[in-house]
Amino acid sequence: MMLPLKGVHNATTEMTFSHPFPPIIDKNTRLLFLGSFPSIVSFEQSFYYAHPRNAFWSILEEIFAVTLQTNDDKKNFCLEKGIGLWDMIASCERSNSSDTNLKNCIPNDFKKLLHEYPNIKALAFTGKKGYDLFQKYFKELEIETILLPSTSPAHAAMTKAQKSSLYRAFLETTTFL
Repeated sequence: MMLPLKGVHNATTEMTFSHPFPPIIDKNTRLLFLGSFPSIVSFEQSFYYAHPRNAFWSILEEIFAVTLQTNDDKKNFCLEKGIGLWDMIASCERSNSSDTNLKNCIPNDFKKLLHEYPNIKALAFTGKKGYDLFQKYFKELEIETILLPSTSPAHAAMTKAQKSSLYRAFLETTTFL
C-alpha cells in the first residue's frame, strides 16, 4: 500500500512531515535499528529503507544468507531475529531526503517505547543524524548504543563492502540476537 506524501507547506520550499508508519517491533525485539527519518521513497513505499540504492536490506541479506523480496518478508525476518526498526524523528521540516536537510526535528518517545518493550537491550543507529539526536534528547537513558555507517546512497564516503563489513562485525559479535 502506498501512502501519498502529506505535509504542511511553510513559507519556503520546505514542508513539515510526520512519520508515516509504525515501528516494526514486538515483545521479543532485543535490538532496535534506528534511522533518522524516512526518505521520500520510503514514504512512497510505506516501508523502511525502501530506496532501491539503500544498502540496508542487501547487507542484511548478505550477512544472514537470506533473500527478502517483499516488505512482509523483511518485516517477518526482522521479528523472527529479534530485530526492530524505527526512526528517531517523529516529525520535521524538509525539502528533500537528505539528513542534512532535516530541520525542527521532534523526536519519537523513546522513554515510552523502551518502557513498553523492556526486552530491547541495544539501539543500533544507521547514521550519525539519528545518533546525534538520541544523544541530544535521551542521553540519560541507560541502554547500549552503537553508531553504524549510513546505508544510504548519499553516504558515499564508504563502499557497500566496507559498510557491510562493519554491520557483519557488529551483528556477529552482538549478544542481543
